[in-house]
Amino acid sequence: MSGLDGVGRSLAWPRPLAELAAFLRDELAAFPGRGNVTLRCVLGSAIVIVLSMTLQVPELAVSLIVVFFVTQANIVLTRVVALNLVIGTTCAIASTIGLYALTFDYPLLRIIVASAIFFCSTYLMRAVTNFGLVFFLVSLVVIYAQSFGDLTDNAEALVRNCLWLWSAVSYAVASSLIINTLFLPAEPERQLRAAMQRQLATANARLAAVIDAHAPAVRIGSLDLEQGALSLQKLLRFSTMRHRYSKEDASARLACVTAVSRIFEAAAVLPDHAVAHGAGQIDAIRAVQDELVSLDHTIGDDAQWLHWSAPTHAPVSTSIAAIDAMQRALNAFADATRVAAPAPPADATRSTAPTPSDDAATGAAAADPAKATKPPARSALLEPGVFANPRYARFSLRTLLSVLICYVFYNAVNWPGIHTIMLTCLIVALPSLGASSRHGLLRISGALVGSALALLMVAFVIPHLESVTGLLLMSLPVIALGAWVSAGSERISYAGVQIMFTFALALLESFSPPSDLTEIRDRIVGILLGVGVATFIQMSMWPEGEADALRTQLASVLRKIAALARLEARAVLTGPRATDSAAVVETWAMLADCETVLARVALEPDWREGETARITPLSQTVLAQSRAMLVAIEAFHHEAMTGASAGASMERAGSFQSEVADALERYASQLAAEPPAATTPAPLDPSGLRAAPTGAAGAAGEEALERHAQRIDAALAGLPRWSAGEHGSGEFASAG
Repeated sequence: MSGLDGVGRSLAWPRPLAELAAFLRDELAAFPGRGNVTLRCVLGSAIVIVLSMTLQVPELAVSLIVVFFVTQANIVLTRVVALNLVIGTTCAIASTIGLYALTFDYPLLRIIVASAIFFCSTYLMRAVTNFGLVFFLVSLVVIYAQSFGDLTDNAEALVRNCLWLWSAVSYAVASSLIINTLFLPAEPERQLRAAMQRQLATANARLAAVIDAHAPAVRIGSLDLEQGALSLQKLLRFSTMRHRYSKEDASARLACVTAVSRIFEAAAVLPDHAVAHGAGQIDAIRAVQDELVSLDHTIGDDAQWLHWSAPTHAPVSTSIAAIDAMQRALNAFADATRVAAPAPPADATRSTAPTPSDDAATGAAAADPAKATKPPARSALLEPGVFANPRYARFSLRTLLSVLICYVFYNAVNWPGIHTIMLTCLIVALPSLGASSRHGLLRISGALVGSALALLMVAFVIPHLESVTGLLLMSLPVIALGAWVSAGSERISYAGVQIMFTFALALLESFSPPSDLTEIRDRIVGILLGVGVATFIQMSMWPEGEADALRTQLASVLRKIAALARLEARAVLTGPRATDSAAVVETWAMLADCETVLARVALEPDWREGETARITPLSQTVLAQSRAMLVAIEAFHHEAMTGASAGASMERAGSFQSEVADALERYASQLAAEPPAATTPAPLDPSGLRAAPTGAAGAAGEEALERHAQRIDAALAGLPRWSAGEHGSGEFASAG
């Protein structure tokens, strides 16, 4: 046996390969909506290929990348991106033609003016995030066009190429809009209702396992809770942007999303060992199941999903805290629908273009229901003091310097094939080092995969092609692969765009079979050189790391959890409220933001020796313990609410929650200090929650309350010691 174990260990993958395989398995897994996005991308690409090849419209690769950018998760995002693409391309082409007209005969002046336009565009790209895509396109086209101005003295040909580029982008945008609107449209409201139904079905399955021990087990992790809460809030915001709802309908939708979020959260904290005892408890659980099924069917009904009402019989307590929390959420939603006004006429909810004030109102309502009744504040296009922020100017100067270095090198070596070197410097120009490193890595990885596929097609497939049908059969599988990757999370999405774009540049740019394989090699060389130059400049000139910002965000998350603990301690005495979900959703959103920043910090070049290796495991541990603590605090709250209804003393529970909040606030203050000097909180004493038992039910409730308190205490004890210059231990890394 030991010999076989040794052979198994010797045949095991190296750790980096195993981690890469696990990463790809998670990122390439299917999820609801991913297949729909992929299918729309493939359909739009097929139509664009046929039209471009038939009408001989040049820049097919650009048209395909436009299809990928316009095809978004729902129709609201699709229209926003399409509008920005048309505006950005029009401004970019107009600026380029004007620049050629004024400075074509003066190369030095042309470069100076182009550099000035590029600097201003990258500055506004960073400062005005709402129109970042517009300014990105202006800077991209203007600086890239200078590489062609040095290769020819035919100004008319340059202008004609610019106009063809505008045509290639515009007709691809129009085609994509038609496809996304008429074929397989992804309506935000439909997606919202489907997401709520999935969460209700999961909660129902958890209840079935309580009644029947042989029912399939369903687990809801903290990441599932985080993604579920955030997805409902985002879809609610997109749905409100898509339609102009009345005040009553908007309130009803918010109440429904709040109820489903609370039900899903209660299902997540339902103990795995929970078993129904007695016919009365089983009947009560089945009554909750019936209400969940009724709500599920009502959500699926176009006309009735905002007018659900609970059964008329009085709810019976099940003595299981999580199930009683579901019942309270259902009752709160039923009360909200009973007091709502009748539905407005059908023409009041037709699709209209949202105004800025509408967007502000819906965003505030999604973030905090208490703000839904306040008049929306119109946000300015530019933030106050935006032109006084030195970071934006430094970012623009870094990007411009890297582009000009590549421009000089590109012309000095007289190597036209590496024209991608200038584009790469702008594409990987992101505010932080970690984000730039990830974008550069994705660009290189996608280009390598796309180039390898193009070489295989040139060697084995293209010699046998005879028609456009064969061209589609060759191209669409690669485009589908790129679309599937592009529809994933931001950790891999750009690699999918790059796979498709590199493949299309190599095989679909001309109207005849490609014969020069050196173009593929040259583009890869240009991408590698561009990433190297951009990374070196960003590390050398005012490097922008996010480690300190991450530490501040982690401290804010801990303070938010502490505030939630105090809020729920008061809610035990005042009774459950339907708006409790807002604070929980906001906390999950902050945790998700921290996770995103941490992923970028882990990829930052380590210009301070060992800094990334120290920050990453400590941050992973704080995030993991924060998630565990948030789930445990919610479970404690549900148990405390059940105890309150049973007559148990809640002063001890409130006192314990205050102690938890105090410990979290102390740790957060130490973590945010300069330099950080956070120490692991001292252990709490959950035994104070026990009192003289008043009966079997009271003793069981106090035991459950103490068990949840021990989980909170364990999460507090897992918070790591964080001192300046102190390296994270392997224990922290494994905990994270």
